[in-house]
This record gives sequence, C-alpha cells and structure tokens, in this order.
Amino acid sequence: MASISNNNNNNPEMRPGLNKARQREPLRRVKTKENRGKERDLHGPSTVYLQVVGAGSRDNTASLYVFSEYNRYLFNCGEGTQRLMQEHKLKATQLDSIFLTRMSWQNVGGLSGMILTLRDTGVPECVLSGPPQLENYLKAIKSFSGPLDTIKLSVQPYTEEAYSDDTMTVYQVPIFAQSRSRNGSPRSDRSSPPRGPASTGMDDTCSNSHTGSPGERRGVTRDPSLVVSFICKLHPKKGNFLVLQAKELGLPVGTAAIGPLVSALKSGRTVTYEGREIRPEQVCTPTDPGPVFVVVECPSEEFVESVCNNRQLRRYQTGSSEDPVVLVVHMTPDSVLNTDEYKKWMERFPSTTEHLILNEHVNTFHNIRSHKIQAQLNMIHPEIFPQLHSCSSKELQAALHVPNVRGECLLKFQLRPVMEWQRDCIPSCNTEEFVKEASEVPNFLEEVDECRKICSSDAAAGPHGRGEKYPEVVFVGTGSSLPMKIRNVSGTLVNISPSQSVLLDCGEGTFGQLCRHYGENVDQVLSKISTIFVSHMHADHHTGLQMILYERRRALEVMKKPFSPVYLVGPAGILTWLNQYHEYCEEIQDHINFIPNRSLCDGAEPPTGRTKSLIKALLKKNDLKKFETCLVRHCKNAYACSFVHQSGWKLAFSGDTMPCDAFVHIGKNATLLIHEATLEDGMEEEAVEKRHSTTSQAIGIGMRMNAEFIMLNHFSQRYAKIPLFSEDFTDRVGISFDHMRIRFGDLKILPRLIPALKTLFAEEIGEMEGRRDKRELRNLAGSSFEVNYEGKTSDTSRAAKRDQREEEEEATRDVETKRLKTS
Repeated sequence: MASISNNNNNNPEMRPGLNKARQREPLRRVKTKENRGKERDLHGPSTVYLQVVGAGSRDNTASLYVFSEYNRYLFNCGEGTQRLMQEHKLKATQLDSIFLTRMSWQNVGGLSGMILTLRDTGVPECVLSGPPQLENYLKAIKSFSGPLDTIKLSVQPYTEEAYSDDTMTVYQVPIFAQSRSRNGSPRSDRSSPPRGPASTGMDDTCSNSHTGSPGERRGVTRDPSLVVSFICKLHPKKGNFLVLQAKELGLPVGTAAIGPLVSALKSGRTVTYEGREIRPEQVCTPTDPGPVFVVVECPSEEFVESVCNNRQLRRYQTGSSEDPVVLVVHMTPDSVLNTDEYKKWMERFPSTTEHLILNEHVNTFHNIRSHKIQAQLNMIHPEIFPQLHSCSSKELQAALHVPNVRGECLLKFQLRPVMEWQRDCIPSCNTEEFVKEASEVPNFLEEVDECRKICSSDAAAGPHGRGEKYPEVVFVGTGSSLPMKIRNVSGTLVNISPSQSVLLDCGEGTFGQLCRHYGENVDQVLSKISTIFVSHMHADHHTGLQMILYERRRALEVMKKPFSPVYLVGPAGILTWLNQYHEYCEEIQDHINFIPNRSLCDGAEPPTGRTKSLIKALLKKNDLKKFETCLVRHCKNAYACSFVHQSGWKLAFSGDTMPCDAFVHIGKNATLLIHEATLEDGMEEEAVEKRHSTTSQAIGIGMRMNAEFIMLNHFSQRYAKIPLFSEDFTDRVGISFDHMRIRFGDLKILPRLIPALKTLFAEEIGEMEGRRDKRELRNLAGSSFEVNYEGKTSDTSRAAKRDQREEEEEATRDVETKRLKTS
C-alpha cells in the first residue's frame, strides 16, 4: 500500500476552534477503533447498510455510501457527492475508505474537494482503492490543494492484496476493455491478476487472449481500458445468546461463571456444565456467515465480454462454491444493460440476488434544499428565479429479466440485522409544500403582492418590458469555499448572444447546476459555451472544469455539431493541473485553447504568435471589442477580468479579491459589476486575513468604478440563504442567488425585491444579527465575558438548541476558514 504524504509544513495558522476540532476528531476515532478491537471477537458489526448518494442521473453521478457501526465507506466520488452528503447528513468526516471504479472524472470529480474537507476537519487517515493512477492523481491535486501532510492518504491499487478492516474484506477485480481489431474481432491486451478470496495465484484466464506477464503490475499512465469491480464480504457475526433457553437448561445466567460459557458457545464449541453437555445450537442463534455484495461498473459495450467472462465474478454466480451474492450494484448504462450478453450474465446470479441499477435512467431528486429555496424565490419573481428542472434520460430503458431496483437518492439496502430494502429516507421534493411553507411566513405574501405590483408598473412604463434578451447572466454558484446544500461554489454563465456564452469560474458541481437550471435543454447551453475564464487556482473556482469540457463534447456529438475547443483563459497553474490529469487519468488537452491570464493584462509583454491569434479569435467569436484581466489581491496569480461587447455594454468580474485599484481601472464604467462579498461588514480583520472583501468594500469598489449596477456574489457559507445587508445598499446594488437569471433590463427591479427577500428570510437574518451582536460584545468585553455569557444562555432548552446549531455552523466556518486561507 502506497502512502502519499507531504512534508511541507507551510500550513497557514488555523483558528482556535479548528485546532480544537482537529484535536478532538483524531482522538475520538482512535479511541473508537481501540474499543472496536476489544469488542469485535464478541460482537461483529450488527448494523450494515448500503445507501445511494448519487443515483447516477446526469446531474449527480453514481455514488454509494456504506455504513456499519465500525466503518464508513464511499464508492465513487463524482462532483456534487460532498454536497449531497452534507445536505442529507451523511458524515463525510467519518469515512475510512473510498473505492473508485474507474479513473474517470464522473467518478473522481468530487474527490479533491472531499480530500480537502477530510484534511480540514482533522481526519487522520483515509484509504483510496482502485486504479493505480490514483497515486499520481493525488500528487497532481497538490498543485492547487496546498499541503496534505496532516492527513495520511493510503493508495491501495488493485495489484495489492485485499483490503480488510473491522467490517468487511474487499477484493478488487480489474476488468479490461475489449478493443476491436481491424477485422472487427474483439481482443484484450491486458492481463487480469486475481485478487479474490479463492485466488490460486494464477492469472484469471478468461476466454480472452492476453498479452503481458501474469500478475504484472501495470504502469500508472493513463489507461482508459481499466475499470475495477469490488467484491465485498462482511465478516461473520456470531449468533446471539438466548438467555431464556440458557436458564431452562440450568446455566448460571446472571453470575460471573456465565461469561466463559457464553464465549465458548458463541464460538461454536460444546460445553459441559454440572455434568450436562450443552450444544451451541441449543442456546445461540445461528452464526451469520457474512453476506457478499458486488459493485460493478461496465461503462460501455467494450467492457461487456470481460465483465461477463471474469472468473472472480463468476465464482459468486449460480452453482459456484462461494457464498452467494445478496446484491449486485450495476453502475452501468441502459445501452449496456440491454445487450443480450449482459442480461444473461445478470441471470446467472442466484434468483435470491437483488440488483440495484445506478445510471441516467432514474427518476429521483437529489438537491432538495436547492429546489425548495428556488420554489420559494420563484413566488417573488418567476422570471428572475425560474423553477428548476430534472434531467431524464431519453435512452430506452432496458427490459431486464431479473428483478431489479432503480436507484433513488438515499435508497437503502440493509444487510444487517434484517436484509431488506428501505425507502423511508428517500427525500420528497414537493413544490406545493415548499410554497405553502413560504406562504405561512408572516407578511411574506403581502410583500410578494407589493413586489409584483411594482414590477408590473415598471414593465408597463418601459417600452421593452424586461429589456433585450441578451446579454443574460445566470448565477450558477454563489457560495465560497466548499459546496453546501443551498449555495454551490463559484460559477457564472454569461449568455452573450443566442449562439455564444462565457463561463466565469467553474467550481465543482457547475455542470450539475446547469442540468437543474436548464433541464433537457442543457446540451444546447453547453454547445454555446465558447470561453471559460478561471480567476485563480483555489478548488472552489475550477474543479468543475473537466465535467463541463467532457459534457460539452458529448453535447456537440449528440447535436451533430462540429467540435471545437473552448478558449480557456486562466492562470498558468490550470494548465499544469490539466496536463497532469491528461497524462495520468483521461484525455483533456484537445478540449481547450489556452490563453494565459497575464497575456490579457494592461502593460503585459506582447503575447506570442499563437496566443495573439487565440486572443483575436476569442474576441471575434464572442463579438467583443476587448477582454482584459488584472492581478488582484488574493492568492498568487489571482485575476479579475472585464470585457466589452461590440454593442457597447461592459461586464466586470472580480473573482476573489480584497479591494483592488487595478480592478477599478479595468472595470471603469461597467454596465454590470459582479463583485465578491464574502463577509459582512464588521469582519474587516477576517476579510484581510482571508484576502476577501466585505459587503461595503465591494459596493465601494463599484462606486469608484462608476458601475451602473453592482451584483454581490461569492458569499461565505455562513450566509447560506441570504447575506446581511449593510447601510451602503442603494438602488444600484443587488444580491445573487444560485439559479438567479437576470438581463440588464432587470437591474432596476432587483433592489425592489429586497423587502420580500428580507421577509422570507427574516428568521435567518435575525439569527445572523444575533451572532453579530454577540461577536461585537465579545470583542468589547474580551474572552472572559464570552465564557460567562455562554454559561448564562445555556440554561434554557431553546438557547441550548441555538448554541448547538451555532456550533455546527462554526464547524462549517472553521472548514471554510481553512479552505479560504490555503493557497
């Protein structure tokens, strides 16, 4: 097992709360594991279940959470996985192992963010199993993650022995795709060394012909022909001791003498007590031998023959000597499920085997809180806050000949204590209920009516209603640091014209947000993205890039449009990261034409011939007069940008920054300024520490810039629903929400929405103001007052609940603080 560590100790200082959290968490985990070791001989895991996180829909790729009272596991970690786990209270900080079936961005897109969260919350160790390329993937993400020396990341590729812990043993089964020779016959050019429980030490020789030495360890360069399946066998659980039966047989129940007798009987040994022979079956329930479940990804028809002929998997089918499989999880598209060979393979499992399908052909909602807040905002202004959509596959659903269950978010399959499907956790997404809840907020409906009257009168007074359709700005993600249930991380889509769009930053989950915003029209939207601007190399601004690029190519193919690379304007570090990902994981280089941010700075050295021609092509493609960047006051190589359309409008985008004179210069007289406002007024010191802006600082930059309108963006996740308003708000200032859609004609309307927004979120604003008041009191009176004040307020149950909620929010802020400060 390879261990990835980093001896770079340039870790930024952390806040005291985070230090305490980091100290408590490893200690808790170590003590828990020590206690497990004492108990395991007597008490194997009694509760084990699998739970769907991402059901495989287009906006949330397939991922699976496995729980026991001893361990937590995750199978695949695509973009948005962490966000779903946070929303549905599946604690990522308790993960022991993450299993990856394939080095595809669909499976690893959320892994870098997950690792950062594990690091920032003090998790001491996590094991990653799957393709050997994982080792180089971890090295590559350090180009933007900062040091990973505080967490031990152990990589266990399929070439190593089985993984085993307190709950189960996991055997990795490498599967290699069948490539097609020129005459159309299938061939395989990989060997598949066995790692199953009944391994003989020889090659898993299937009906395919192989080249390469038996058991040869593969290189760690890119290998798209490899997927890894996982055979998971729970450890046996000894039967329960039946007290009543033991009493009837005269055993000394309730005395010290019973202990050794119970141990022997539960271990399957016959005992003699007072001359009487007692057999285990007389006083114990049968031992649970340990069920087996299998996780299989078969991404395309090229893998079907290898999956169906794999000897390790066949050992668990009908007539085999191994324990029967109780569940097979198929991360497999319907185009593959529909093949005769795959259907027959599924039918070879025992009739008692359950089959769970995770692919795009699902009907489920994942991000419930996002749907909820959007439905309520939609009551205020249906065009600016449009209803969200689901992405349903147009592919024909396979007609399978075995009983199967289609995945749904939070669907459970319980292995112990009782083997059964459980649907009680599946979330409901009922728009009528969301609207009813908002309608019961005091004075909200009155404010909505007033807002609509004002908007209607404004529309009647203007000759064009909402104004020209283009440009149109869609706020895809408006939160900072890490994805949360209401605000996703940074991403703003600017639809310049009916045929061209520019994407400003591209945090994790940007593609999923576009799916939910546009629904079945998402392919058309992707096909129009010609340019992507990445402001800097913090993960919340660029780790959604690969998914956008891959899905854009897919969209162009589906729409039968010619492929052309996007213009990627970004820091040099983004090219380093993409090159490493290209080498070790998947092809990506041909998706982009790279333009360094620095080449668009005023006064920069004249660009090279290729860069100069790309800049010229970018301007022409988007019908722009100018595209300009400048260095800003955040981390190294952080940039803002502005661009001017041929028709005269100008948009300025700050990225992440403290107030910056250079940005004022390039954004002068902008029609629209989008500026980060990470923190509220009164937190200027923290803003300096994190190198961000407060609300009034962002507005001040807009005033100095003489921007016609200022949209505040990139809010700390402590302002999940709404930020605190400052006295500097004017009729030239608006606040952004995820999935908000505006045209320039809407800008005058936005300030008029604020009363309704304040009413809808009055409770949250009140809580934030309360925290602000407590913070100001602590600053005035010192830490001794903080202790006394919190002691007094903890007397009532209401205050206790509030304090608990504030502790949870503080933990989130601690993670966010660490993430924002790491460059």
